[in-house]
Amino acid sequence: MALEKATFEAILPSRFIALTFPNPNHSTSHLRIAVLDSPGHPFDPPRVAAMFVPEHRESDWIFCTEPGHLQLLLNSPGISRLILVGNQPENSRPSPPIYRRPVKNDMSYGLKVSLRPLFLALSPKSCFKHGIPEVPILSYEDNVICSVVLGRFVGSLVGEMLVEDVEIEVESGGGRCSNREFRRRLRFKRMPNLIQTEVRIVPKEGFNSNSVEIGEVDFRPDNEVLVHPYLAPMVASLRLINSRIEERIRGGFRPKALCLGVGGGALLAFLKTQLGFKVLGVEEDEDVLGVARQYFGLEDSELLKIFVGDAMEFFEKVAIRSGGRNASSFNGHEVENGTEMDDVDAEFDVIMVDLDSCDARNGVSAPPLEFRRKHVLLAARSILSDNGILAINVIPQSSAFYETMKCDFLEVFSELYEIDVGNEENFILIAMASPVMSSISDCESSFLTKLRKVISGAFMDSIKKI
Repeated sequence: MALEKATFEAILPSRFIALTFPNPNHSTSHLRIAVLDSPGHPFDPPRVAAMFVPEHRESDWIFCTEPGHLQLLLNSPGISRLILVGNQPENSRPSPPIYRRPVKNDMSYGLKVSLRPLFLALSPKSCFKHGIPEVPILSYEDNVICSVVLGRFVGSLVGEMLVEDVEIEVESGGGRCSNREFRRRLRFKRMPNLIQTEVRIVPKEGFNSNSVEIGEVDFRPDNEVLVHPYLAPMVASLRLINSRIEERIRGGFRPKALCLGVGGGALLAFLKTQLGFKVLGVEEDEDVLGVARQYFGLEDSELLKIFVGDAMEFFEKVAIRSGGRNASSFNGHEVENGTEMDDVDAEFDVIMVDLDSCDARNGVSAPPLEFRRKHVLLAARSILSDNGILAINVIPQSSAFYETMKCDFLEVFSELYEIDVGNEENFILIAMASPVMSSISDCESSFLTKLRKVISGAFMDSIKKI
């Protein structure tokens, strides 16, 4: 790609340019160089950094798409321009069907030194105010040891998506990474750095997890445990209404949960199988549901039903119907198990919201901005039982945004609680339809005992009132 000399002399917010460059260490191969400027106002002087793509991951959406590049940039505080360097996929060795993390990266120290003049040439003029700038080399690290893509799909609304099995390192005592686990993941191309769904997988009968490798045997999903970081804290919110749930169970009724955002269905399956809930999920893209049924063990039944439609509209239409007005204009439609508006309960003990923003340029955030609107929150409260709760996965864009969101919720709900997931990203906001009242003590609640068996007590004990 031929470029004018002045192309990179200034930071232009959100500008993305990809080009090929001869590999100075291998005369017959080329490198892919991608340059992205931050969407925000540049620092003065701006800071430029470079990052080398891990070998054999050149085709991973994290590294080969603009949204993935953007997330790498946004996760690098203070950087105004990020230069991404990797082998040109079509000119390098074909990536193996199974990725295995190399012992060392082929992007050697010598190559980094050889490319320093290029990094300086790609730096804006203002970087040279006080002499020749230092262009730091950032490293990309994750816990993936091995991975294989099981399938690629296109959703009518979410766009391209993939399912992959991965072997990962899991921290053991003292912060050491000595244990390994197998997981299945769902990712969307529009937000490639965000894992939409993650479940534990185990080898099918006849194999031991300690003696198998990715690609050697078939795996099946294990939905008896929640491994996605924020799902267990979300379920821990039920601690606040354990007496309400206990009363329903003792009265011969199943507690009812509404889950907005289904993904692979891990949360829904867990609530049904481990805690005995009757669950209704709402998902806007039916193609996502097809993937969930095929790869993540999602099964429709009398106790787990799925409705296809927009979550915000669903809220409002159920609220209208519960108020005795006509909701026939709802644009959702029936799914395999016959879930129509007339079959939907008008009241739930818990609503769990796991919806993220679709706009990669604002960074990973949740829930969508629309969820802060007062009429949406009022609709949510109207379909909660008297002692019900609304639990929401929140990835705030900023601390100011998060504080404003809390104020919005307190205008509608009686009490607000919070769980800090502890990963410096997710928080669980828990809104109460009524103040917490307990008619059955914790020690008398068999539901609380069950909850503590399947969810870490640390999350339940970390619930904080706002």
